Amino acid sequence: MKKLVAFAASVAACAAFAQQDYSRVEIKATQLGPTTWMLTGAGGNMGLSAGDDATFLIDDQFAPLSEKIAAAVAKITPHPVKLVVNTHWHFDHTGGNENFDKAGAIIVAHDNVHKRMSSDQFIDFMKMKEPAAPHAALPVVTFGDAVTFHLNGDDIQVMHVPPAHTDGDSIVVFTKSNVIHMGDTYFAGMYPFVDTSSGGRIDGMVVACDKALALARDDTKIIPGHGPLSNKAELKAWRDALAAISANIHKLVAAGKSVEEIVAANPTAEFDAKYGNGFVKPPRFAEMIAVNIIKNP
Repeated sequence: MKKLVAFAASVAACAAFAQQDYSRVEIKATQLGPTTWMLTGAGGNMGLSAGDDATFLIDDQFAPLSEKIAAAVAKITPHPVKLVVNTHWHFDHTGGNENFDKAGAIIVAHDNVHKRMSSDQFIDFMKMKEPAAPHAALPVVTFGDAVTFHLNGDDIQVMHVPPAHTDGDSIVVFTKSNVIHMGDTYFAGMYPFVDTSSGGRIDGMVVACDKALALARDDTKIIPGHGPLSNKAELKAWRDALAAISANIHKLVAAGKSVEEIVAANPTAEFDAKYGNGFVKPPRFAEMIAVNIIKNP
């Protein structure tokens, strides 16, 4: 029965994506520095660097929103988007790739983003098949460990992290603007979705947070993949919660408990009031992480 409920929740979430009325979505821009903005709409949060050199966009949400995103960018700068960096392959972060490519932008991402977008994928959490992306949606520049863009008076470092949300995650550091875009290695104020079918690992989420925390200052503005604009203190608290939950579940796995027994033990209880009201509910999160740890001890 529990598995049936979890499956139904996953299907419902997938259906919500498919049925969303994009005509009602508003793209909102929040300025974080002289040349840096956070853009929100539907799907993953976007980042923007705009100046005399080039317009640089982090992620591009869903295809039906491309015109709205371009219009929001046009209110900030007369220069169209020239570069798009994908923080990972998921459709709510890469859905606009084809449209921006056709408008003249260059798509950049980690090697594994290109690999996953080039072939059919299956997201187990949503029980959903995702077909290979059109050729025009694929990144044309890929990297292994890191790449740096020197644009608009800033040094923008795009750094791959070990498998976390997926196996192709990158975080983006605006070194002079003092802004970090975490992609989906950070879901502010809620439990994350760890896409185990795309190589994601809960312990990698913690490692990604540690990398960002080592680079952040107390006043660094942190853009999560989902959720409101955040900061170093909030990221640290979230990271510590994930580490504690992971440790709890590791102990239960080591004791030979089944996934059902682990979920029943409520290993997330201490943090549910703070993080349990988002997209991924506590029992589903515990199940997801238990399966993740059993498969990747």
